[in-house]
Amino acid sequence: MSMTGKERAELRSEAHHLDVLVHIGHSGLTPTLLQSLDDVLRTKELVKAQVAKAGELSAKEAANAAAEEMGAEVIQVIGRTFTLFRENPELKKKGDLPPWKR
Repeated sequence: MSMTGKERAELRSEAHHLDVLVHIGHSGLTPTLLQSLDDVLRTKELVKAQVAKAGELSAKEAANAAAEEMGAEVIQVIGRTFTLFRENPELKKKGDLPPWKR
């Protein structure tokens, strides 16, 4: 699933107002954390995550590994925070707000 620059820019502007929903601790990307991330991506589609300072992974490494594992797209990485997007066709209804705005 390859996104155009315009699509990515639109999602970046939407993500600006979102709160961090997933915190990656010093243990890194554990199976439990990946399950939580999968749940949030399924219900919200657009998710911000933050990597702990004490963690061994950089935000870029964590974002790429999580995106690969989840089948998601990395929208942006800023500092210790990254944003992922994975579309869920089951959530799409015409005229509805995007899931991350609900």
